[in-house]
Amino acid sequence: MEEKSSCDGIHEFKLLLSCPSGLSPSQVSVVFNEAYDRIPHPDPFLEESIFEEWDARERLSSIYNRPKFRYGGYTFDVGNDPKQQPHVSLQLGLTDYRDFVGTNLSPIWERYLVPSEDDCIQCQHTSSPLGNGAVVETSDKKILVLQRSNRVGEFPGYFAFPGGNPEPQDVGIVSHELNQCRNSKVSQEMFDSIVCEVVEETGAPANSLSSPIFIGISQRVLNVRPIAFFFIKCNLQSDEIQQLYSSAQNGFESTQLYAVSMTDLDDMASTMPGCHRGGFALYKLMLQGANGS
Repeated sequence: MEEKSSCDGIHEFKLLLSCPSGLSPSQVSVVFNEAYDRIPHPDPFLEESIFEEWDARERLSSIYNRPKFRYGGYTFDVGNDPKQQPHVSLQLGLTDYRDFVGTNLSPIWERYLVPSEDDCIQCQHTSSPLGNGAVVETSDKKILVLQRSNRVGEFPGYFAFPGGNPEPQDVGIVSHELNQCRNSKVSQEMFDSIVCEVVEETGAPANSLSSPIFIGISQRVLNVRPIAFFFIKCNLQSDEIQQLYSSAQNGFESTQLYAVSMTDLDDMASTMPGCHRGGFALYKLMLQGANGS
C-alpha cells in the first residue's frame, strides 16, 4: 500500500494507505490502546532532549501541551466476498504536543528512527500524532487551498489543505487510565474533527458540507509526519466561500483562501509540504478510481 514520491526535501511524501474508493464512517474503525503509544528511546540523551526542545520553543512562542492521538498503524480488510465493503481499522495510541515538538519536529528527529522497512517500527520512538486534512470540492468544481499564516507552528506561508488534528479531549480522553470512551467514539472523532476544521478555517457552514469520506494516510518524509485525508463536497460555489472566509473562526491561521481548478492545483501542490502533497496524490487516485469504475 506504500508509495513514495520522487520529490526531494520537505515536499517528499509516502502514502502509508490509499483508499481510492473512499471509505464512509461505517467502513473505518479505531483500536485505541496504549500498545500504540510511543516507545521511549533507549538513549537517555534523546529522551532528555525532548524536554529541552520543548522548553526552548515554549520560551519563544505561546505554545501549550495537550494530548493527541498517535498513529500506530492499521489493518485493511478487503474481504473475500465481492459484495463485502472494504474496512480499515486504525491503530491509535496517545501522545502529546510536547513529544511531537521534541521528536518529530526536533532538529535531530532522524536519530529517533529505527532502521526498518516497517513504518511503525521505524517510527516507534517518535510522537507521530495523526493529523487530518480535507480536499474540499465546491459546487463549481474548485478545490479549496489555504495559504498558512506566519503564526502557525508548521510550515508558515505554505499552501495547504484545510485540516488540523482530531482531539482526544473532545471525546473525553486525557489518559489511558481515565479513558471511559469506546473505540466507536474515537472513530467518529476522526470524521467529526475534519468537518470542524473545514468550518473553522474556511467559514463554510457545516450544513453545506457532505459527510467526509476517508481516502488514505499520507506521511511527510521530513519529520515522518502522518496525516489522514478525507474528501468533502461543498454545495456552495467558490465565490460564496470566499465571502464566508473573511469571518472564519480560525481565519488567523491563514492569510488567503484559494479556490483553484485541477490544473492550478497540480502546480500549487508541487510547493506544498510533503504530507499535503501526498493528500493531493490520494485525491488523484480517488479520481482515477472513479473514472475507471
